[in-house]
Amino acid sequence: MRSSLKTVAVSAVIAMAMSGLAACSTPTGTESSNAPGTDAQSTAAPAAVTMTFWHNGTGDKSLAYWDQVIKDFTAKYPNVTITPQAVQNEDFDGKLQAAMQANTTPDIFLQRGGGKMADMVKGGQVMDITDVVSAATKTAYGEGVFAAYTTGGKIYGMPAALTPEGIFYSKDLFDQAGITATPTDIASLNAAVDKLKAAGIAPISLGAKDAWPAAHWYYQFSLRECSQAVVDAFIAGSTDLSDPCWKKAVQDVADLNATNPWNQGFLTTSAQTGAGSSAGLLANHQASMELMGAWEPGVLGGLTEDQEIPADLQLFPFPAVAGGQGDPSAMMAGLDGYSCKKDAPQACVDFLNFLAEKPQQEGYATAYGSLPASKDATGAVTEPSLKSLLTGFQNAKYVVLWFDTSLGQDAGNGLNQAIVNLLAGQMTVDQTMAAIQSAVKSV
Repeated sequence: MRSSLKTVAVSAVIAMAMSGLAACSTPTGTESSNAPGTDAQSTAAPAAVTMTFWHNGTGDKSLAYWDQVIKDFTAKYPNVTITPQAVQNEDFDGKLQAAMQANTTPDIFLQRGGGKMADMVKGGQVMDITDVVSAATKTAYGEGVFAAYTTGGKIYGMPAALTPEGIFYSKDLFDQAGITATPTDIASLNAAVDKLKAAGIAPISLGAKDAWPAAHWYYQFSLRECSQAVVDAFIAGSTDLSDPCWKKAVQDVADLNATNPWNQGFLTTSAQTGAGSSAGLLANHQASMELMGAWEPGVLGGLTEDQEIPADLQLFPFPAVAGGQGDPSAMMAGLDGYSCKKDAPQACVDFLNFLAEKPQQEGYATAYGSLPASKDATGAVTEPSLKSLLTGFQNAKYVVLWFDTSLGQDAGNGLNQAIVNLLAGQMTVDQTMAAIQSAVKSV
């Protein structure tokens, strides 16, 4: 049995998203004129504080967002200096893990939550912020949204964005191929793939070089094949994959792969790096569909010539699977957020609370092209595909955390690579299932 995690398996997060909580929180200590971590009775000048900050906002809009946030925060706290570093998303987890092993962890860093965070907590790398998150912040978010950042009853991260997943597509390319309705089941998805190939269009963009985009197809098929009870048990720590649904999901991936739906060279294509990435192919109308999370529009906007989100970008939910035990409205999702290293200064907590305020939440959603963690900031969501994704999220019967995030870094990577090996023809369905089971039991 893997260690149990209170993750977003997560009707709690759905309740948060549908609630009307206010999101105007105040950074800890702003009631006084003193800077973070200083004594309110002291008349001495506050000591200088310098913090390092790693994030994954490599696009022009996200870089500008963080520059402004840091400028606004340090204007309020002039004794604080924050040195940001943007790290490509696909490189982030490995780079952070290496920094933690070398005892050079940044003071503030992007946090995925789930098993990955639990491993950091176990290693003594992350600050417990349960008692120092401001009351206004906790009220703004509600308890449910903090579930993905809670382990052992303690909070270790500040949510920033919801990242449910769906299939983003080019309406123009669908029209060009004569597709008049979006796929609702696997049969209609296969029919769409056939029409796109007949029109000379790459049907589905896939950046399998980074492994996780390929594995997400397995996650989604599992969500459709397996019952909520089976999936919830897995998220809660069960290593028992004996239910036939898990192998059926592997077979579903193999069957889809047999239709040759992917872009040419998908095994060596990266997910988000440059115009030749899987995201870049969709952004520039060189492929028609991509299975991705809510960050997709923001990523695409950074890969087009005019640096704008494609005007024809739309979204449909992952299709239903015939005979599947999962609810067809169920969604796979995660949360992006931020943590402080264990011995970071108090200013780090103040920065996290600052990020939770409505203006920063709205700015984050706009800059990243994503869904804000705060219900109060959802007015910033105007992009059509994201509005569709938000509606689906709010109407989902249940939402499940990314499997690799739940498992943790090493086991998650093992699962993801097993799916890549299947797509590459290096493993049979049975061998892939055995590799997945081995990865899960390694936790």
